[in-house]
Amino acid sequence: MKKSLWLLRYIILILIILFFLVFGISLLISSYHVKNSYVFIMLFFSSSLLILICVSLIVGIISQMIFRIRPEKAKDTPRMH
Repeated sequence: MKKSLWLLRYIILILIILFFLVFGISLLISSYHVKNSYVFIMLFFSSSLLILICVSLIVGIISQMIFRIRPEKAKDTPRMH
């Protein structure tokens, strides 16, 4: 039961982050239709930052899921000091 709860929590987090990723992509696309150059620059960089944060969070959550699902392989690898 506990194993499925953390997996469900991570899946819900990924779905929320995917929503913001799609929102950032739509902001990026809509920034090209703006006539004002100041608004274009602000929309372009804010949407790029939003996309960058979402992608890095998704990579981090997926790597946590992988390390949690396969802990025995992570323990078997020798460490170099």
